[in-house]
Amino acid sequence: MGWHGRLQLEYRRDGDTTVSHDRHEGPLRVLQRLYPEGPAVCHHVLVHPPGGMVGGDRLDIALQLQPGSHALLTTPGAARFYRSAGAPAVQALTARVAAGARLEWLPLETLAYSGCLGENRLRFELEPGAETIAWDLLALGLPAAGAPFAQGRYLQQLELPGRWLERGTIDAADTLLLDSPLGLAGRRVLGTLWFAAGTPLEGARREALLEAARGVAAAHPLAAWAGATAPDDGLVVLRAVAERVEPLMDLFRQVRGRWRGAAWALPEAAPRIWRT
Repeated sequence: MGWHGRLQLEYRRDGDTTVSHDRHEGPLRVLQRLYPEGPAVCHHVLVHPPGGMVGGDRLDIALQLQPGSHALLTTPGAARFYRSAGAPAVQALTARVAAGARLEWLPLETLAYSGCLGENRLRFELEPGAETIAWDLLALGLPAAGAPFAQGRYLQQLELPGRWLERGTIDAADTLLLDSPLGLAGRRVLGTLWFAAGTPLEGARREALLEAARGVAAAHPLAAWAGATAPDDGLVVLRAVAERVEPLMDLFRQVRGRWRGAAWALPEAAPRIWRT
């Protein structure tokens, strides 16, 4: 039997302030509300004291953002999927974002240890007028420590219902995917950053987001390994692969800052936990 953790977070606007209510079962919880950029934006840090997941563990996160609220969620460190004896470890997020609400889902990277059987499922339900900036970063194995991703599987699912669905499995035995120039080309860190809206983005606004991502990427050391596209009229996506986490995280933080300014006229306002 694994450990099942559940966390429910609801955000609503009370005057000028985004307030929150949380309920949890098991080890997953949040720290107190933080307002480093004023009362309108609620920052939360998700904490998982066990530090990782093994076979049979499950973490369920449910977010509900009411109209006009703005929440930013991150983590203090990497999520970890450890070796499994046979059962998968599953993390599932469902975010429901109401009209006029903004969600920033910005956890630090996930580490998939050799031998893990991990599943990460992300679902974002956006009402008309809702918007989100989110990312997902995955590091396979611990190459810097001489521990490559030699066995195991990791399933990744990203979904905007009815508009965008990606579901793929990375198997350590799939050397064509891991090492081919048409796959990861030997790189073991991959990430996706996206801006999504519940209604189609105006052409000029969508182009501004694309240009911001491409401009930052073109000047970055990962320029040859990153690309931005708009697969839907309400979605802009930046993808990249790297040999280490730090360069990819640096690229994503820069683009996220530019998108905040271009789309919401807000400063970068990086969470303080990223600097500790």
